Amino acid sequence: MTTEILTRAEPLARPTTVELPYAPQSASVARRLVRDALADWELGHLADDAELVVTELVSNAVKTGCLTAMQVGVAPVVNRAGQAVRISVRDGSCVLPVLIGTAHDAESGRGLALVDRVAAVWGVDLESHGKTTWADIAMERA
Repeated sequence: MTTEILTRAEPLARPTTVELPYAPQSASVARRLVRDALADWELGHLADDAELVVTELVSNAVKTGCLTAMQVGVAPVVNRAGQAVRISVRDGSCVLPVLIGTAHDAESGRGLALVDRVAAVWGVDLESHGKTTWADIAMERA
């Protein structure tokens, strides 16, 4: 699926990224980054879904055990479905995330199922030294 960064000169057009350590507490920093960016862009109505997505993507990255920093980003994009906010996490692992079915009482393994439910579309871009897992949250509900 082809996406492009919005080219408007408004604050909405500025992606925000941060490098974080592979540590569980990085999820709270990532949530704050996403919530603040969405508030600046007057898209606060997307914050709950975006925080859920970034928490799951960061949690998956933390499990990879990589030694370098992960990069968390939030950016406006245009995809086939329209305008969206892309939440992305770049890590140093080439192991692909897998969407699995879990029992309703399972204590883990639901992360990507939640992302799949909340995001308009999500995916993984493999890179020479790792991957970027991303999810687009539609700016307007269908």
